[in-house]
Amino acid sequence: MSVTEIEKVLYTAKAHTTGGRDGGASRTSDGRLDVKLSIPGSPGTGTNPEQLFAVGWSSCFLSAIKIVAHSIKVKLSPDVAVDAEVDLGTTGGHYFIQARLNVSLPGIDRETAQKIVDAAHLECPYSKATHGNINVVTTVITEPSSG
Repeated sequence: MSVTEIEKVLYTAKAHTTGGRDGGASRTSDGRLDVKLSIPGSPGTGTNPEQLFAVGWSSCFLSAIKIVAHSIKVKLSPDVAVDAEVDLGTTGGHYFIQARLNVSLPGIDRETAQKIVDAAHLECPYSKATHGNINVVTTVITEPSSG
């Protein structure tokens, strides 16, 4: 797989991290994000890289859904949502992540919703970055039946 070079940089995020996930801290250059870090499952009060990745990916994926839906002229409900689950685990003593993206597209038939999600997975930069590198499952969540 070849790497696609960016022709035009639209934005560069800059963050400074000290101490790592065990009691460290991260702050963006503009100060909009300033977080304490802690190990997943520990009693610490900070967040962890997996949570930050889940937030970043789910928000990016939702933007990709909006782009795709607009391009095929499908109106989205304001209740569209992406729930990201990012697992941290080990295999053979080495650390890995895997993810699940559970997408709710209320008011859209299942076939159209699946097409939107599949196309969004090809459009989203986070999905592109992880494609072929980690296990990822995307699931269209159907609306519960009333009654």
